[in-house]
Amino acid sequence: MSKARFFAVTLAAVAVTALATDSSAQQDAGLELQECRISAGPGSPTRAARCGKLLRPLNPADPESGEIALAVAVVPALSLEPAPDPLIVIAGGPGQSSIQYYVSVAGAFERIRRERDIVLLDQRGTGASVPLNCPADAGLLEGGADLDLVVEQAAACAQSLDHDPRYFTTSIAVGDFAALASALGYPRVNVYGVSYGTRVAQHLLRRYPALVRSTILDGVVPPTIPLGPDIALAAQRSLDHAFSRCQRETACNERFPELRSDFDELRARLQEQPRIVDVIDAASGQPRAVEIGTDELAGAIRLLSYHPSTVALLPLLIDSAARGNYDPLASQLLLATQSLADSLSIGMHNSVICSEDVPYYATTDFDEAALEATYIGPMQVSLLRAICSVWPAGPVDDDFHEPLQLSNPVLLLSGEADPVTPPRFADVAAETLPNALHLVARDQGHGLAIRGCTPRIMADFVEAADISAVDSSCLERVFAMPFFIDFSGPSP
Repeated sequence: MSKARFFAVTLAAVAVTALATDSSAQQDAGLELQECRISAGPGSPTRAARCGKLLRPLNPADPESGEIALAVAVVPALSLEPAPDPLIVIAGGPGQSSIQYYVSVAGAFERIRRERDIVLLDQRGTGASVPLNCPADAGLLEGGADLDLVVEQAAACAQSLDHDPRYFTTSIAVGDFAALASALGYPRVNVYGVSYGTRVAQHLLRRYPALVRSTILDGVVPPTIPLGPDIALAAQRSLDHAFSRCQRETACNERFPELRSDFDELRARLQEQPRIVDVIDAASGQPRAVEIGTDELAGAIRLLSYHPSTVALLPLLIDSAARGNYDPLASQLLLATQSLADSLSIGMHNSVICSEDVPYYATTDFDEAALEATYIGPMQVSLLRAICSVWPAGPVDDDFHEPLQLSNPVLLLSGEADPVTPPRFADVAAETLPNALHLVARDQGHGLAIRGCTPRIMADFVEAADISAVDSSCLERVFAMPFFIDFSGPSP
């Protein structure tokens, strides 16, 4: 199991893949759509939609650059007379398919779909929109911690792509969303973005404020903060939160009374001598040797920190490994990393990060010594810098990293224990948004859309396009999975 798998391309929440095909055709305001079924992956339930391809210039500044076809899906409203302003759902990553993401969390948007179409566009470079994939994504995911090898593989990946990777940045992509709204005949739209999708949603609002009626930002990436340096710090805070929760909960504290020190001792032991663990790969059913060192431990902990249901496993996995049983940790590591690798278009991810984030590290005030003090350390920043030393950078609007200052209604959602976009990020974004409301859910992780009463909160907000219409009192009762005491589950 490689080290780069955990750091080079892991800036987003995990999503799932697959796009289905079409049947009978119909026309929607200049964009031909056909009946189709969209899915979250092989064997998963499908949903009815209307699908088509939006043709867009590869480089909008050069009419001779050629066209690319972007995958579109519209999930019709349940109402026979839907509202004229749909909801556009934008996934994270960077590199996830919005169509695939929507299907995986569709229940979160069913209240909104009662009156509004759900509009989905696989952002250029993702999903079925000319995805920027290297063969099996092996180059960047299997590079290990050898930075020279990472550079070599990144360069080979960029050179192998069918399209110039410079033209897959957020600044270009927001024009695709505006063109889609026009092609479908929607005069105004509502926008939901999650994780990196919040960056897209904010820049869409910046460029087309008259188009956007309301905006929901879930797991907020503020335009003023480049992704990368803060991730290790946020991940450490999330793990500390889990340790504190366990200490407060009687059953967990009694079962794992020395959890923090056990984790520190485990890291020290793996630093001195990594372990090789033979486990069955759940994806292939075949035995597989997995190396568990400090980087692998860090990757597993961070990926499992995204959602309360997997956070619930952390004390038990740490305790088992500390006592010499690494099999459960290795198995969870394989599942989490494979899910992440399957969900991201690595080339698109790199095009965004290497254009919009890494070039701004030099002007960002962050303390590398503070990164050293975290369980992840500075490796992720080092790997991203290595990749971007050879990856072509694309266009970024001059005001891209400026604070967003508009009076459009904006609802911001944060999980208290988010390991990648902490509530502080949403506070930063909201400072210059006079018509914004920031809600924080206790003990929750990355992405709130599907959690508890959040679907009702979002539906009320979109219906009114008014933050005063939001009653958030129900968030006090949002459930966080209790910690597993043993492998049969939490205590009764």
